Amino acid sequence: MMSVPTVSPKPASDTSLRSRPSQDHGPVLLTALMLLGVAWTISQWSAASPPRLGPVEWAPQPQPLAMQGGDPYIRALMRTISAAESNTRQPYHVLYGGYQVDDLSQHPETCITIVTGPNKGDCTTAAGRYQFLDTTWSAKAEKYHPQPPPWYEVWQHYSFEPQFQDAVVYRWLSDPSAWGVDLALLLRQGELQRVLKILSGTWTSLGYGIEDNSMTTRLPRIYEAMLQEELARTSAVPSKTSPGSS
Repeated sequence: MMSVPTVSPKPASDTSLRSRPSQDHGPVLLTALMLLGVAWTISQWSAASPPRLGPVEWAPQPQPLAMQGGDPYIRALMRTISAAESNTRQPYHVLYGGYQVDDLSQHPETCITIVTGPNKGDCTTAAGRYQFLDTTWSAKAEKYHPQPPPWYEVWQHYSFEPQFQDAVVYRWLSDPSAWGVDLALLLRQGELQRVLKILSGTWTSLGYGIEDNSMTTRLPRIYEAMLQEELARTSAVPSKTSPGSS
């Protein structure tokens, strides 16, 4: 058995007492940070504008994109998606059921009860021009948002402003790894129906799945009209910047 040496006690005035490492305040600091985070979250909830109900002004055709530049075929596809999902004069602000929201500093995360269709009775957080669910927005913004929050702003949300809604969807649609195929190439080959079928699992109002709406059968004509507008815009004002780079 190991012997223990005998040590005489040192007087209280010994400098080793004063040089002892200070108490670990880590748990206290962590708790304080957590409380600050909760307080910040509450302040964000209280500051956000509540959704308001109508009147919604429907648009005769999909509104122009807020985003500048980009492939005209993908831009036309984005406007076609919004024709089925949010064909209003303020598509970036629309929530499910005709509600609207003013504050787009982040996804509204407002869950509204579904009143028709196969998911009747559930609630949905669908918001914006592309009717992003809050969980989908979080996942896609993390990957495609052009202006993510700095790493140290741990409670900061991704901006849901119009140009960023567009930028995230544009980059998502332009990513072949996200869909298993190059959508822009298919569109150039005239394969719109195939593209809509691929996307219908994400945007069900495009048809070919569990739901459709009054716009579904009109989507090919809408796409062709939007494509002509976007091609004309590209010819008139050639863009040298990538979407969402500003």
